[in-house]
Amino acid sequence: MVWFLVAGVLLVLNGVRAVDRSNFKTCDQSSFCKRMRTMGLDQSPYRAILETLELSDSRLTLQLINDNNKVRLLLELYRLQGNMTRLKINELKPLRSRFEVPDVLVGEPPTKPLSMVSRDEAGVVLSLGTDAHQLVLNARPFRLDIVEGARVLLSVNGRGLLAFEHLRPRKDTLSKISSTVGSMWDSIKNMFSSNTQKDSEGEETTEGAQEEGEEREEEEPGMWEETFKSHVDSKPNGPSSISLDFSLPGVEHVYGIPEHAENLRLKTTDKGDPYRLYNLDVFQYELYNPMALYGAVPVLLSHNAQRTMGIFWLNAAETWVDISANTAGKTLSGKVLDHAQVPSDAPQTDVRWFSESGIIDVFIMLGPKPSDVFTQYASLTGTQSFPPLSTLGYHQCRWNYNDQEDVRAVDAGFDEHDIPYDFIWLDIEHTDGKRYFTWDAANFPQPRDMLRGLQDKRRKMVAIVDPHIKVDSGYRIHNEIRSRNLYVKDKDGGNYEGWCWPGTAGYPDFTDPEMRAWWASMFAYDKYEGSMENLYTWNDMNEPSVFNGPEVTMHKDAIHGTWEHRDVHNLYGLYVQMATAEGLIQRSGGVERPFVLTRAFFAGSQRYGAVWTGDNAAEWGHLKISIPMCLSLGLVGISFCGADVGGFFKNPGPELLVRWYQTGAYQPFFRAHAHLDTPRREPWLFGPQNTALIRDAVRQRYALLPYWYQLFYHAHRTGEPVMRPLWVEYPQDVATFTIDDQFLLGRHLLVHPVTEQGSQGVSVYLPGVGEVWYDAHTFRRHDGDQNLFVPVTLSSIPVFQRGGSIIPRKVRIRRSSTCMENDPYTLYVALSPQGTADGEIYIDDGHTFNYDRQKQFIHRRLTFANSSLSSSNLSADSQFTTASWIERVLILGGQEPSAVTLRTADGSRSLEFEFDAATSVLTIHKPGVNAGSDWTVLLQ
Repeated sequence: MVWFLVAGVLLVLNGVRAVDRSNFKTCDQSSFCKRMRTMGLDQSPYRAILETLELSDSRLTLQLINDNNKVRLLLELYRLQGNMTRLKINELKPLRSRFEVPDVLVGEPPTKPLSMVSRDEAGVVLSLGTDAHQLVLNARPFRLDIVEGARVLLSVNGRGLLAFEHLRPRKDTLSKISSTVGSMWDSIKNMFSSNTQKDSEGEETTEGAQEEGEEREEEEPGMWEETFKSHVDSKPNGPSSISLDFSLPGVEHVYGIPEHAENLRLKTTDKGDPYRLYNLDVFQYELYNPMALYGAVPVLLSHNAQRTMGIFWLNAAETWVDISANTAGKTLSGKVLDHAQVPSDAPQTDVRWFSESGIIDVFIMLGPKPSDVFTQYASLTGTQSFPPLSTLGYHQCRWNYNDQEDVRAVDAGFDEHDIPYDFIWLDIEHTDGKRYFTWDAANFPQPRDMLRGLQDKRRKMVAIVDPHIKVDSGYRIHNEIRSRNLYVKDKDGGNYEGWCWPGTAGYPDFTDPEMRAWWASMFAYDKYEGSMENLYTWNDMNEPSVFNGPEVTMHKDAIHGTWEHRDVHNLYGLYVQMATAEGLIQRSGGVERPFVLTRAFFAGSQRYGAVWTGDNAAEWGHLKISIPMCLSLGLVGISFCGADVGGFFKNPGPELLVRWYQTGAYQPFFRAHAHLDTPRREPWLFGPQNTALIRDAVRQRYALLPYWYQLFYHAHRTGEPVMRPLWVEYPQDVATFTIDDQFLLGRHLLVHPVTEQGSQGVSVYLPGVGEVWYDAHTFRRHDGDQNLFVPVTLSSIPVFQRGGSIIPRKVRIRRSSTCMENDPYTLYVALSPQGTADGEIYIDDGHTFNYDRQKQFIHRRLTFANSSLSSSNLSADSQFTTASWIERVLILGGQEPSAVTLRTADGSRSLEFEFDAATSVLTIHKPGVNAGSDWTVLLQ
């Protein structure tokens, strides 16, 4: 009977063509969000008790008191290395421990000395390293201001919206205590005066006063039990939500807090719901609204022409973010007025965070440049994992390829139509009845033979492994997890069960290190039957998705060890991907880099692989929104992002499909995917003309793989995004601040995909006063600092190379990236107005950790100046050899020389060249030098 109910759910899911918003909460339906939003402005009950202040070398502690209920909080302030400040607030004496997020930070952030500048009855002033850079703490009401000279950079609790729902016993439990016991307790309290503390105004505040304050607090609906549709959240620990506001004077543009199907620049939320961060399975999501989606990264960036900053709210519970436009003069008050001034009419953005549980733990990243914020955030949560080079190629996927013969036929189809690809994917139907780590014996009887067939062509496969486990006594994976007691528990202590693809399923407790270690061990070749080294992994449904759960996810009162699911919800997907990535590393003895795609993610997920934007639709709006969605993820560290090419739901027409391939070819993760019910859409099924257009887009991707790989190497080393908004490179150009229909790849390529149906032209903004850009296809030169109308046909992908850059390509396109490993390079040298250019080549083995552990790589600087192009070593202590060589050099914006000479350690020789006067392109043929050697090409 249960299975028939599940089957009904699946039929509904398969037939859905738009999200059912009634399945997901609004702020009014989330009791803590509703409570927090009803708080009045500028009525903060919190003040700092200055007598409790303690200052060590790098840490300040201070008690705050809520004058309404007398509950005390403990404030901790840290000055961190790299121009950051950390602020933590917790209950001074909580009834029980409150959850603090583990495993997201790469380590305890190193601190810097924190010193006091001045102190009086109104507050204190602390130095943040220089006389101009200070933190001003106002005692009553409590607020913090970070100032630089006379300028306020950021204010904390400037609008008085700090809130901290302290843990408390339930009142109906307290009422059972007799009046006699109550009288005895009063006598005991009077006997022990050590429980009495004096606040900053000399008033005695006792534990009894706190209890009396608590008694005065009104109980509100949803504090101790909450119902959404038919689901009841028992809330055994009662209300525990937290809130804090931040004001950003001079700021009108804020970004980040993915994942939302939204523009790059975040909108104000005064007239609707806040942005929600709560990982949910939302199929065919709506566009341009603040609904939660599959992942949550609680990082917000602010930017103006003077400064970029970031706020990292480290909390894994359900979180909402309100954004308001304001003027600075309305919120500036208190002690900061003695130190800084802001024009009363200056624009200001106010941001308020509120989470259902946990503590306040926030990192303020002070920039000042965009690259500084990326470095600061990377120092906290790590950088993008360095992917195997092959994963930057094209991926072919659908739900589902039917059997081994289907896989063989699709693979052969790519060869027949001369379209390169690296990975073919298998969705849930490849398993034995949705039992992960297994194969359907009828359709995939010889998985290793299938994988060897791909390996012979130097191609690979990805198979799905989801974190819901079929409850079946004949299923080894289920039996082992159950016997080890590693399932998430329900509120009554039994194994938590819900419905998902297999029917009734258990959910492993990935918050438990023992569970993660066991899961990782299951990827060993002798445990995962049929697997080989060219099989990689896809983690879907890891929000976690529970078809019959509240909001299609796990009940908040489920138990992970000693914590409720409400505390850890947004961490679940990160832990699944973490364990899976570790399994792929372990199976190779720690040698091979893993590839794991995840749908759910959190801060720190960048360390473990790639993400995609989930169950989109074959609609032009979904194609267009893929750009700002991936840009937003890149800003918060997750560079390896892509969208399902063609749209997961519905059926794309030929024009939409072609445009999506053209867009996807210039996004970091390039995968086509489609729903089970859609017609087949392999690239050659839409007629010869469209096949040729798709082939050209994919081949453009493969030609640029050396540049893509170089960008990911830098993302791994620095935290800078691969795909980035224009304002990251042009931070003072106000015209770039809201652009999200075009983007930069690194510093050197600007891409404006065509995302409008029937388009005959696009308006491209080319930034940079005094700069030039070159059309990457025609090599025509254009001045920067202009809006350029570019006529387009269905074959057009508007791409421009920045003047002053050198980009390596491999133009001999083969069936897969691995087949191109030793192929030669063509260098595209785009000259600046000053006649200079620079770039890099990065080469390693493409798949192991040897680049890091044994410094086996080549990293070279390419420089053009004074009519000379040279290659020099950027890493003297690295060692690696390559068979690749320099086959051709194209100099864009050049002049015709009388001769071209190559100089190497072996001597000099003349090179053949040709000059196209119509395009001002000089082509130098066959320098023939090894890509890892020193050489110089001289133009006479």
